Amino acid sequence: MRIGQGIDAHAFKDGGTLVLGGVIIPHPRSLEAHSDGDVVLHALCDALLGAAGLGDIGQHFPSGDPAWRDVDSRILLRRTIAMVLDEGCKLENADITVVAQEPRLNPFIGAMREYLSSDLRVSADRINIKATTTEQLGFIGRGEGIAAFAVVLLDD
Repeated sequence: MRIGQGIDAHAFKDGGTLVLGGVIIPHPRSLEAHSDGDVVLHALCDALLGAAGLGDIGQHFPSGDPAWRDVDSRILLRRTIAMVLDEGCKLENADITVVAQEPRLNPFIGAMREYLSSDLRVSADRINIKATTTEQLGFIGRGEGIAAFAVVLLDD
């Protein structure tokens, strides 16, 4: 068994489309990033890559590469799970925590789980997503951005 963890955070910017876990979230702000800024999927990619001993998301999809500009992070996730499977590893489960003061994410968690289940080629009961706030502490609590933490278990 192999365990991996991933963390990602991005600041808010005015306008654009907020995407978390592959789901478009109605909100007046989006996340500043080279790609679509999906912190959920970025943290998950890093956790998968780490567990498989394959480095990190920046190695495989560098922000300086124009090929990844504004890319849908679900594409990154699909490529990441393909690399993990090529290493002979199988995803047992993923546990993800999204830390955001706003927006409220509970109504979107089911859709996120379905997208991740499809992209990761596992049943939805292998994916857990939860959301929390920082009780108005720090940059997240001030509404300046969002972070996500992911832990995965791979079987090799």
